[in-house]
Amino acid sequence: MINYNVLPDYQARKEIINEICEKYGFVKRCFIGKSVCGRSIDVLHIGNTKHRVLYCGGFHGSEYLTVLALLKFLEECCHSMKSDKKVGEHNLGDFLRIRGLTIIPCVNPDGVEIALHGSDAALKYKPLVEDVAENTRKWQANARGVDINHNFNAGWCELKKREISRNIKSPAPTRFGGNCPESEPETRALTKLCRSVDFERALALHSQGREIYCSFGKHTPVLSFRLASVFSQASGYNIAFPEDIATGGGFKDWFIDSFRRPALTVEMGMGENPLPLSDFESEYEILRKILSLGVVV
Repeated sequence: MINYNVLPDYQARKEIINEICEKYGFVKRCFIGKSVCGRSIDVLHIGNTKHRVLYCGGFHGSEYLTVLALLKFLEECCHSMKSDKKVGEHNLGDFLRIRGLTIIPCVNPDGVEIALHGSDAALKYKPLVEDVAENTRKWQANARGVDINHNFNAGWCELKKREISRNIKSPAPTRFGGNCPESEPETRALTKLCRSVDFERALALHSQGREIYCSFGKHTPVLSFRLASVFSQASGYNIAFPEDIATGGGFKDWFIDSFRRPALTVEMGMGENPLPLSDFESEYEILRKILSLGVVV
């Protein structure tokens, strides 16, 4: 297996993805767009091409353990497909012949790069980053200071009012949703993909809290709640219902609102972002149960 005891910056991520693709020739790789700074946003697909589930990570810069988790899960699925062996309790190779898996390891590559390497990684937006953040370790937004998970067109206007009430009115390390929905290329790349591919369900991976969010408004399908219950029972994660500034504008919210299909946000790990790399293996062992069931159930 590939070494995942590395910080998943842009270069390390490319090396891991290249290694997976070289090892497993059936992985389909493409790019759905580029970030504000021109970094490519990778998409990786395995299994059935007609019935797909979508897993996305790296929405927030300092939540980069989510990137590692999705890449490791992808490799384990590939190994199962090739060797006919189980991933945890399930032979995912069998299930992936019925339901395919599409993974976007890092929706916000600039944000991850800034959190790991500081303002220099923001390139021409370096002055903006330095103006709004003294310490970039906790940086969540993209290079323009827009929080990607506040930038989706789902309850966006109401969320904007809540941002303003908290004096969040301009680019910031977190929680500024931009000047209009889908203002950012990272957001547009993901929504364009979802509009062009008929995904059965979606899972957005974040950190931290060991929680599952599964609803948004009146269009939340019953299956969202059922999946959350199954995931919770298997992992010990709590089902939670975010309030105030954490409601609306997110990918899960937009997917439910747009397609009336199940979407969940899963918060891996416990502590304070960025979670230490030393937490990864133990947290992944728990998270794997959810990721596996998302393909199986």
